[in-house]
Amino acid sequence: MWIKLNTKLLALSFILFSCFISAEENPKDPYEGFNRGVYTFNDTIDGAILKPIAMGYNYVTPDVAKKGINNFYNNITDFITAVNSFLQLDFEQGMTDSGRVIVNTTIGMLGFIDVSSTNVNNYTDRNKQDFGTTLARYGWRDSAYLVLPFFGPSTFRDGTGLAVDALFIDPIAYIDNVRLRNALYVGKIINTRAQLLDATNLMDDASIDPYAFQRDSWLQMRKAQIDGKEQINYDEYLDYLSEDDTFDYATDDDVDTSENQNQTESDTLSQFENINSIEENKTSQRPLASHLVSSL
Repeated sequence: MWIKLNTKLLALSFILFSCFISAEENPKDPYEGFNRGVYTFNDTIDGAILKPIAMGYNYVTPDVAKKGINNFYNNITDFITAVNSFLQLDFEQGMTDSGRVIVNTTIGMLGFIDVSSTNVNNYTDRNKQDFGTTLARYGWRDSAYLVLPFFGPSTFRDGTGLAVDALFIDPIAYIDNVRLRNALYVGKIINTRAQLLDATNLMDDASIDPYAFQRDSWLQMRKAQIDGKEQINYDEYLDYLSEDDTFDYATDDDVDTSENQNQTESDTLSQFENINSIEENKTSQRPLASHLVSSL
């Protein structure tokens, strides 16, 4: 039932977007009017429901338990990555991803202990692939930005990939026990939102347009993933942003090189520098940037 509801929400967002096209189209965000409306809706739901629950979860759950739960869901994500690596015909990477899942599922007790990140094998660097990157590998590289209800930033390509991953690849979808399956989905949402608390607090306090910041940072990170630069820390990510000043994502012909575009990317870069500074001073084990725009 949960999967069917998610699929209907995805389909509804694809149908309704055309009713909210912005009069002044941004080449990388041609449906900005619709996207901003959905962003406001998501932000309202988040502030009223998800964020308070995530804050309560962080408050009552011991750090060791939170780390184990996060490892468990990361292990599921690693399984999705392994399948997509094989679908991309990257068999060497697929074997490495599979090895990571096998080690963590067995020795790591269903993934609650991330053994692969602490051993001396070749599994320490976590790869991340999904059906959206698989579609990009097969030629669908350019896709317009789209904010999905409840799911957040995406594109038409990645929205399609999200549906395929959720319906056919995610192992949770194959659990027959409805209560257990739905409980795992709810747990995944809460865990993901808890990882985002520090990032969203920074966005709320930022002196820039939160919507534009989320859009630009998400598109930049997604482009980096598709270009094969998924394994990036803050410093490497900032270097990548500074190297790609024009950033053409939506189309090859409509690159915005105006002063406003350069200023937007400069503001985005500045905010990531602030995030990096916060991370260096944190004592918690909760990751921040790796979940900034990746919640799916």
